[in-house]
Amino acid sequence: LEPVKLGNVTMLLMDEFALRKGHRYATVVTDAERKRVLWVGKGRSREEVRPFFEWLGKQRCKRILAVGMDMWAAFEAEVRQHCPQAEIVYDQFHVVANYGKEVIDRVRIDEANRLKDDKAARELIKGARWNLLGNWENLPDRETKIRLNELLEANQSLMTAYVLKDALKALWGYTREGWARKAWETWLEMAQSSGLKPLMNFARKLGRRIDGILSHCRW
Repeated sequence: LEPVKLGNVTMLLMDEFALRKGHRYATVVTDAERKRVLWVGKGRSREEVRPFFEWLGKQRCKRILAVGMDMWAAFEAEVRQHCPQAEIVYDQFHVVANYGKEVIDRVRIDEANRLKDDKAARELIKGARWNLLGNWENLPDRETKIRLNELLEANQSLMTAYVLKDALKALWGYTREGWARKAWETWLEMAQSSGLKPLMNFARKLGRRIDGILSHCRW
């Protein structure tokens, strides 16, 4: 294989992928503009991704303007150390996936436990996991949509968590930061007033890192 020619790289994407079961990972770094892989390394810790920045070199690190990533702390810490001028941009997929695990799944389990004496309702909620996590437009057929709609109409907690998932995704649709911030403040107010602890906890954590979402307006 020919060696990678870095050229004038100014925007990066960082992500990890599983090598096999058992939490063994590798990290891939790509050129966001040219959509080409620059580097792949085993692991995802700070020490394991640092060789990429050392290979990139101090001068090229200074040219990096933005880095897209999930909210993995090791990636962010290394970028801030080696490319302090670069903006962190959190991608929608990973943030919404975390919302699914920390909010949708948790609320679904809590509701199933609350309805343990109502076997039919409990089984309906337990079996709705993938439909709740997925996108409405991607549901396989009309019957599935009807069943999900009936479930949401009958359960206010699941309805709230589901609707706010779509509202969260909408933050990545803005190109003006002022409008995006207003949308975030509206979302945050709804989450905080929901009374759902998983949702409130998620909103609190996300609020500490909201700049990484709003930076999407510029990048």
